[in-house]
Amino acid sequence: MKLLGRVAGSSLPALVLAVLCCSPAAAQDPVSTPIIVDMAVPIIVNAVKPKPTGLAKFEGFVMNANTAQITVRAKGNDLTIQTFTLSQEAATKMQQTIDKGGFQYGDKVSVLYDPSSLKAVKVKGKPSKSS
Repeated sequence: MKLLGRVAGSSLPALVLAVLCCSPAAAQDPVSTPIIVDMAVPIIVNAVKPKPTGLAKFEGFVMNANTAQITVRAKGNDLTIQTFTLSQEAATKMQQTIDKGGFQYGDKVSVLYDPSSLKAVKVKGKPSKSS
C-alpha cells in the first residue's frame, strides 16, 4: 500500500497503472457463444422433367435383323450404323416377317424408335424375296 500511496501522489495515470498492475490474478472464463452452423437447404424451383418427345425416325439399309434386334446402316452416311432392340410388338411383327423370308442385307427400312432407350417400336419397309 505504501507503493500505491507514493504512486498516487505523483499522478493520476500512475494511479490507474498501479491499480491495474496490482490487481489479483483471476482465471479467464471461456466465452460461451452458441455456434451457429448455417446449413443452406437447396430450394427446388422447377424440377427438370424429360420432354415427352415422340418417336424418332432412322432411315437406312438393313445389315442384320432377327427377332431381338435390327442393325441398320444410315441412308445418307455409310459410316453411321445403329442397332435397335425391338419392343414386344415389333418383335412379334418381325417374327411374322422372318417366317415369310425376313429382311435381307441391303433392304431399305425406316425404324421408328424411342430416342431415350433406342428401342424400336415399328419397322417399316418391304423385305426382299429370299433366294
